[in-house]
Amino acid sequence: MNKKLKQVFRFTGRFVLAIVLFIVVYVLFAFLLAHIPVNSNPEKSDEVTIYINSNGVHTDILVPVKNEIKDWTQEIRYEQTKSKDSIMNYVAFGWGDKGFYLDTPEWSDLKASTAAKAAFYLGTSAMHTRFYNTVKEDAECVKVTISKKDYADMVKYIEDSFQLDENNHVQWITSHSYGKYDAFYEGQGKYSLFYTCNTWANNCLKSGHQKAALWTVYDKGIFYHYR
Repeated sequence: MNKKLKQVFRFTGRFVLAIVLFIVVYVLFAFLLAHIPVNSNPEKSDEVTIYINSNGVHTDILVPVKNEIKDWTQEIRYEQTKSKDSIMNYVAFGWGDKGFYLDTPEWSDLKASTAAKAAFYLGTSAMHTRFYNTVKEDAECVKVTISKKDYADMVKYIEDSFQLDENNHVQWITSHSYGKYDAFYEGQGKYSLFYTCNTWANNCLKSGHQKAALWTVYDKGIFYHYR
């Protein structure tokens, strides 16, 4: 084996080892930091009811469509969905990579290029909203009651996650939805291995001074603190 070939093998071995080491450290820190609680004893109040909902991978935060703190229908409009039903009580907010949201309605539609852009901070983000008439608690949907003050702080966090136009209005992404009651909007920030849709939801709970993980990239890291 000549010298140049040995150098190639040596470099390849080190590269593979570095990738394996990164994956091990990433998984270890993701697990450990998700189990470290913040806001362990939030203020007890039943003034505002919210829900934390997961589809098994992605976490949404559900809040009242309208109350004295915020009327979301001033920006998140019913007519931007496919439904004519305007009698809704909750609206869900989720943040994520725009490519994932718009180009990957099913996991089978996922492209390597989309995953790579999302993982390595190369894409853009979007906000996904969905209206609900009723919400049912189950293993993947947790009810939380909070104070008006804490909800106001959470509202500010959600508002700041939207990209605004020159008139300070949210930017609706037309002709994209998963179903009858949802819509997409341009989002702030970028998705990455270190800041995922679940990191956003976890930070949303932090902003409202509710129980959350120190840092998490997966939904179980949030729900662990509500079991």
